[in-house]
Amino acid sequence: MLTEKDFIAADLSGPVSKAYKLKDSASSNIALVKYWGKYGQQLPVNPSVSFTLNKSQTHTEIALQPLTTPSRQVSFEFYFEGKRKTDFEPKIAGFFQKISPFVPFIHHFEWKIDSFNTFPHSSGIASSASAFATLAKIIAGLEKQLFPSVDEGFLKKKASFLARLGSGSASRSIEHPVMIWGEHPEIPESSNLYAIRPDFELHPIFKNFQDSIVLIEKGQKQVSSTAGHALMNKHPYKEIRKKQAFDRAVQMYQILQNGDIERFIEITESEALELHALMMTSQPGYILMQPGTLEIIHRIRNIRKEKNIPVCFSLDAGANVHVLYPASYKKSLQQHLWKDLKTEVIHDFI
Repeated sequence: MLTEKDFIAADLSGPVSKAYKLKDSASSNIALVKYWGKYGQQLPVNPSVSFTLNKSQTHTEIALQPLTTPSRQVSFEFYFEGKRKTDFEPKIAGFFQKISPFVPFIHHFEWKIDSFNTFPHSSGIASSASAFATLAKIIAGLEKQLFPSVDEGFLKKKASFLARLGSGSASRSIEHPVMIWGEHPEIPESSNLYAIRPDFELHPIFKNFQDSIVLIEKGQKQVSSTAGHALMNKHPYKEIRKKQAFDRAVQMYQILQNGDIERFIEITESEALELHALMMTSQPGYILMQPGTLEIIHRIRNIRKEKNIPVCFSLDAGANVHVLYPASYKKSLQQHLWKDLKTEVIHDFI
């Protein structure tokens, strides 16, 4: 098991003369078993299990100019969709500050970061997860350029480790199709420091699984994830939730191998609703679901019952609904769910 110390890279011994241009992409993810509550430096109270999406991506290109003297703070500019976004820069500066002990070489360059999403920003598709994961992957790639002997497998773990320091869920956006973040005694190689891609064959029913995201509400979240996680510290159901999540994480680990779709639906929907129940019963409590959210949930449950289609929903900390189903039912849902829907839907797949 890797420790924090294992992720500390060497610094450069002298000035850098070479400029670099690096680019990469990372996908968003949807947690099936949710993590809610953290401690220390972005460590999860409980393990989480997620699907990585294929089309909802952040693409980032970085131009690095060498500095004659390393800067105390990383010097950078951030551009989103070609325009300078200074309001995003404090969060990125905080990220650089957190990761600098592990990648001290980043101080030897001036950074120009140019990024865009293949999905609408602030649409409830975890853009911070894909954004920080992309940036972490590029930094791990820079480490490989500067220190060619570093192992590629180790760098995937390091990218997840670094991404976690920007956004906890970003740790799960490094690889496809399933990621597990959080140490669990019954899940081999699992860790709180980084997410892992489990070493098993995904059951055929979950291959090419679809995630259609119904955009009930666009824009900035009413409550930040950081504030939401902090409210779990004194939550009356904290310990019950922790035990439940540990149990469900290993159950989902097994379901993704054995293909028990009925149990998959049960856990996925329960996790979604209980996440919102935890938010509603916090002090202060808050409600992020909207009437449109409930309308879609009712539609999904009615279609599942009446048409015998194995479709279910998941929710993040917002109003939008992730509709999960096997690809073979795509046409049926086009007829029964999407046909008269006036809300925008983003179709993605695992």
